[in-house]
Amino acid sequence: MTVVRETASPGEAASTPPTRPAPVPWRPVSLIALTMTVGLLALATRHGYHVDELYTRAASRHLAWGYVDQPPLVAVVARIETAVFGDTLFGFRVVPALLASLAVLLAPLIARELGGGSRAQILAALMAFASGLVMYTGHIMGTNNWDELSWITVSWLLIRMVRTGDTRLWWAIGVVVGVGLTAKYLLVLLLLCLGAGLLASGPRGVFRTWRFPAAVGTAVVISSPVLIWQISHGLPQLEMSAALSKALEGLARSTFLPMQLLLIGLFLSPVWVAGLVALLRRPEWRPYRFVGWAYLLMVVVLLAVGGQGAYTTSLQYVLLAAGAVVVDRWARGAARLVVIGGLTGLNALSCAVLLLPTLPVSVYAGNPVLSQMAIVQFDQVGWPELTRQVSGIHRSLSPEEQARTVVYGNHYGQAGAIDRWGPEYGLPKAYSGHNSYADFGVPGEDKTTVITIGADPGLFGRLFASCERRGAYESELPVSDDGQGFMVCRGPLEPWPVLWERLRWVGFQCPYTAEAITANSARGCE
Repeated sequence: MTVVRETASPGEAASTPPTRPAPVPWRPVSLIALTMTVGLLALATRHGYHVDELYTRAASRHLAWGYVDQPPLVAVVARIETAVFGDTLFGFRVVPALLASLAVLLAPLIARELGGGSRAQILAALMAFASGLVMYTGHIMGTNNWDELSWITVSWLLIRMVRTGDTRLWWAIGVVVGVGLTAKYLLVLLLLCLGAGLLASGPRGVFRTWRFPAAVGTAVVISSPVLIWQISHGLPQLEMSAALSKALEGLARSTFLPMQLLLIGLFLSPVWVAGLVALLRRPEWRPYRFVGWAYLLMVVVLLAVGGQGAYTTSLQYVLLAAGAVVVDRWARGAARLVVIGGLTGLNALSCAVLLLPTLPVSVYAGNPVLSQMAIVQFDQVGWPELTRQVSGIHRSLSPEEQARTVVYGNHYGQAGAIDRWGPEYGLPKAYSGHNSYADFGVPGEDKTTVITIGADPGLFGRLFASCERRGAYESELPVSDDGQGFMVCRGPLEPWPVLWERLRWVGFQCPYTAEAITANSARGCE
């Protein structure tokens, strides 16, 4: 193995002579990746839109250079998907399924850079296929699709640069980072940790080239529109991050370790841990030790600031690919291969059940374990029924009042559901003050009646002449919005643009957790 030669310091070179990496077994790994995409598309229309997808769908109809809680790339892609495939759930999930196949292909490429032969690369692809990260991000359209792919790609390119000494790869890294920042700003955390890992353990020579600042400039140029939007709007991402941290305060730390073991999958945790240990201890992997240190540093930083354990998952994925090389060297006998195959199969099965709509939603609801662990399933159901119940309130109004009525959802999922299914029930336009949904429109001055979902009675009682309760959303499933109250409020006391500033709120959609409800209770969560 080699490192950057032109400016590398003594002692930074690998202890083994350069070797030609094994060829990629493209046929089997491509088949594995294709199987992942086909499987995801086969399950794409089961259950329904995820709460965040309802927001993304609405954002795709209000394109901007940025949003309070995310950059614009995902909304743009959603707009393109809708134009190509129509306004369907299947069409909405085509791109995530394709990106998942790319993630699967990157795992064997990482294993190859670390010296893995054909069998190790196939193992890496199989384990990537079985990982919870690929399944979750491959099923739901959102910022995580691109964030995952950009993290893994940057890590692979850096590892390859260290092996080959080819600093021209900085150009590719600059492009990936630039595009990645148009999808999610969290990529900066990876860059800081990888950079710190390189400075701490080497090889520092990768920075001693003019191509490094050129790559930084490339990334800045590509992402400049979204960065300028953030700056010109007062850096709302900082407000969003602070609100999210407050909403999950305490919960993130208490669940951090379990999340480390569960996000890739419990049965494959020994593999990525083995990859981490090998990166930190193997002499021949010393040039790549920065990846292991980057993961450990990220854990320390996230624990210190109360960040979510999920943020480390893409780096764990890189460690999983390294672990596949370790496992390949360990599993020389038939018995050990059976063990590895069994663990990979169990991981795939458990992750598929928890993260993909593989079972009827009634099974998830009726099982005491699945109802607590497969929460993502319940974020994809109940929205049409919520819309139907709101339509019942709307029909109870006189035709004259219906013409003056709008619907207000406390969080973007509620408003997004009305936007998606409301026309089928003759409902008026939906609005929300949550995050950037607040910028998607303000009711006109002729709208004097509002049907609210999950709004704070105290707040709306101060903003309208009268508010009457109209029951609550009732669901047979353990959905997060079950029990959210309905109101009919009449007579806004101030013009809508003035009221709207009182209704804006930034943060985690509630009620997802008890902490989120408490944190946002003053801004609309009952």
